[in-house]
Amino acid sequence: MRSLTIRTDSEVERALEFLIRNGLTRSEAARRAILEAERAQRRAIMRAEAEELRNDPAEQAAAKELATEMDAIRAW
Repeated sequence: MRSLTIRTDSEVERALEFLIRNGLTRSEAARRAILEAERAQRRAIMRAEAEELRNDPAEQAAAKELATEMDAIRAW
């Protein structure tokens, strides 16, 4: 496992003290924060990609075409 050194300000120290009082170590708090930040970033990227697709006229046309095809299959 590798080490990470960070600088903290008073706001981060306050938050860290709260987490430590509630059962986490400094390392656990940092690891969780990094993992949560990664998940949030991935979700933001996926939301942006989905929004881009939703607003793309070609994608809208393809989705309508697919819906029509699915309706035809469902009729069987």
